[in-house]
Amino acid sequence: MRNLILASLVVTLFAACKGAPDTLPIFGNREPVTKTVDGKTVVDTVYQTIPDFKTINQQGDSISSKNLDGKIYVADFFFTTCPSICPIMHRNMLAVYEAFRTDDNFKIISYSIDPKHDTVAVLKKYADKLGITGNNWWLLNGKKEEIYTLSKSYLVTTPKEDEKEKFIHDGFFILIDKQKRIRGFYDGTVTEQVTNLIADIKKLKTEPDQASAK
Repeated sequence: MRNLILASLVVTLFAACKGAPDTLPIFGNREPVTKTVDGKTVVDTVYQTIPDFKTINQQGDSISSKNLDGKIYVADFFFTTCPSICPIMHRNMLAVYEAFRTDDNFKIISYSIDPKHDTVAVLKKYADKLGITGNNWWLLNGKKEEIYTLSKSYLVTTPKEDEKEKFIHDGFFILIDKQKRIRGFYDGTVTEQVTNLIADIKKLKTEPDQASAK
């Protein structure tokens, strides 16, 4: 399964925008759009973006895509009773959380793929156990079918249920820019890749269209 995921990401990488040497690639589909600017016809590129969603976080607050407007954020998919990769992922995500916990323009969002079990109270207990405080890391509960569909927009494997493992999903952290475009994938179970993620967040924040976007 992991080899299949990595292979698909390699294909996606070839579709990513190469851009300038000091900018991160832009992943996903894109299409050229012709428009008129100052009386001149120009061709612009419209990139794939993360669509709207509605969820509730561990504090019981309604969280939608609008709450991420003008924010750089990292997303992942998990469930609180996961016995394998989720504990490793979120121990590693704590490094990202600590690096940017005072940055109001940065968020971490973790979508539960088992919303029936992962109620607000369960998510709050899970957050407390990790030591998550403040408003920079949201654990999200939403409609199961909507979360599963949303995962496709993040270009990760759609979660599925299995009698033996209960839920199967991958462990990628996905970096999203202020325009809601995908800018990077990182294996959340590998410490070195999480270190790379932190470095790439800092790099992304210096890109002109990120520094100026609000």
